[in-house]
Amino acid sequence: MVELLEKSWREGRFQALRNRFNKVEMIILDEMGYVPFSKEGAELLFQLISDWYERSSLVITSNLEFSQWNRIFTDARLTAALVDRVIHHAHILSFTGDSYRVTHALSNHQS
Repeated sequence: MVELLEKSWREGRFQALRNRFNKVEMIILDEMGYVPFSKEGAELLFQLISDWYERSSLVITSNLEFSQWNRIFTDARLTAALVDRVIHHAHILSFTGDSYRVTHALSNHQS
């Protein structure tokens, strides 16, 4: 997604891409945090999340706690503003314990 945002920015199509989300009711950002974003990419994603704030439903999955989001959004102020928007009306689900995938893989090898 961030690569698409950066490309659309370079090609002068960012606003058109942004407008494509105007009627979308739900956006899912899955596994946020595995790859850090460039400063430009983080800022562009922030703009989209700001657009979606209080207008669309946003689902974000991540293995990182909010306090660790600086790793992906590199700028502390941008990260704080982003987390503020994301958690304002949020229902936060936190899962702890063993990974289903790891447990499943281990049980297959023991058979």
